[in-house]
Amino acid sequence: MVLSLGLLFCFLAMFGWSFGDFFIQKSARKIGNWETLFLVTFTGAIILFPFIYKEIPISFSQVRVVSIILGASLVLFFAALLDLESLKLGKLAVVEPIWSWEIPVGALLAYFIFKENLSLYQVILIVCLVSGLFLVSLRSLDVVKKILLEKAVFLAFASATIMGAANFLIGWGARVTTPLMINWTINVVVALLCLFYILVKKKGKNILKNVKKYPKIIFGMCLFDNLAWIALAYAMVLIPIAIAVSLSESYIIIGVLLGVFINKERIKPHQIMGIVLAVLAAIILAAIS
Repeated sequence: MVLSLGLLFCFLAMFGWSFGDFFIQKSARKIGNWETLFLVTFTGAIILFPFIYKEIPISFSQVRVVSIILGASLVLFFAALLDLESLKLGKLAVVEPIWSWEIPVGALLAYFIFKENLSLYQVILIVCLVSGLFLVSLRSLDVVKKILLEKAVFLAFASATIMGAANFLIGWGARVTTPLMINWTINVVVALLCLFYILVKKKGKNILKNVKKYPKIIFGMCLFDNLAWIALAYAMVLIPIAIAVSLSESYIIIGVLLGVFINKERIKPHQIMGIVLAVLAAIILAAIS
């Protein structure tokens, strides 16, 4: 029962990110990266507060717990900044496939710190899943030849490594507190840091104006992105972190399929192979876990 519930949360996270990223991309292009990040986290902090306010005194009275949840918040914040910077300096077609690296990073941290042991079959399936996701997000095989020449590659690897660490720390934070508490803390810390930057740049007056101008986009990203992070935190409490992160990251597949069926986009043969490989690996991994 616990395992089935954990897998359900994985697929909820996958669903949330599939649509959340769609709205976040639109929002970032219209109102900016910092404003987008602020609105998502500020909304999450406000919505979650009524559910966790009684936990705050207990959670913040323990030094170990505070260090974990604040550490997770700061690591995720810097990972998000590096993600944005790598996209700014590099091409999406080069940067996006590299982000698959965050899955093994999270799995390795869980192995060394939590001693989470996976069976040989689970390891093989996770490798197949990561390989499939890499192929799906690779727009062209010509990109492979340019990867070492792309100046944002090392930055993308750094952001993927730090995001993998953030995923692990969120799972750790969810286990020492609750999934809602770790999400609220992250939202508060990131929202305050973003607000500070926005005020320093004197862009605060544009926030309400943009909310009124793009209500559907902002509502969509706030709803689906917060749903995804909450679901992932619950999943990492119930099942091994490596499996939770691997399955939830499969949202890339849904994004590609939405592009094919809704936007009538064409995909390359290697992407089709990646979809088949990743979907089969995800299904089998969920079935045997």
